[in-house]
Amino acid sequence: MEWAQVPDAAAFRAFRQRCQDGSWQQDRGGLAVSLQLPPPGCAIHQLKCRIDVPDVPAATMYDVLHDSEYRWEWDTNVIDTHGIAQVAVNADVGYYAWRCPKPLKNRDVVMLRAWQVEDGYHTIINFSVKHPKYPPRKDMVRAVCLLTGYLVHSTGPNSCSLTYLAQVDPKGSLPKWVVNKASQYLVPQMLKKLHKACVQYPAWKQQHNVNMKPWLYPEQNKLPVLALSELALQRAASLENIDESSLAEEKDESSDRGALEN
Repeated sequence: MEWAQVPDAAAFRAFRQRCQDGSWQQDRGGLAVSLQLPPPGCAIHQLKCRIDVPDVPAATMYDVLHDSEYRWEWDTNVIDTHGIAQVAVNADVGYYAWRCPKPLKNRDVVMLRAWQVEDGYHTIINFSVKHPKYPPRKDMVRAVCLLTGYLVHSTGPNSCSLTYLAQVDPKGSLPKWVVNKASQYLVPQMLKKLHKACVQYPAWKQQHNVNMKPWLYPEQNKLPVLALSELALQRAASLENIDESSLAEEKDESSDRGALEN
């Protein structure tokens, strides 16, 4: 069993490097996408998406990514999201469940999330962990997040760029249309909605616990403290494999709903 650890400075540097490395396969309208498909017999793929945001400061983007209360306002994929426990001043454990494109089963994940602000970069890193009180649910497929996160880079006093990186095992044999839809439409669409949410966030926050930002002020964090020894890394091998590779895409009127990644 591999025990969970809070990412150190080297891990944050490595994540930043991974976000910045490599060529972008699609780049249009200030939004770029890079997809690395897995080799045969492997379910793990890596997706990167970057968006340039000319009218939102990096600090606001960072606040929106953290604010779980506000996520209910803009994330149409969310089924459930909440914090479970804090494990460090810059790390916590949380639960997230989301809708997948029909007819796939919905997914959920328990993740350790860590964050850092340094040198004009705001970074959030997530990876899957096992929590004793959050076993896999019968009505969900427990996905495995090897590494996901956000890199927000300030490009001016009121502008920034956001890179989203996901290295995920969705735990199951998926049809090709799912991966294609996620990379070409769902994730880029999510980032566009996130941009719009960021523009609206300052006005919303004025009416909702305006000074409550535990990701900036650790003393505000009211989650119970959990020892890292209670958490182990979640690996795909310990979970039931779900074969959905033969499922055909269903027409969904709310076509922007349901994403492969979280």
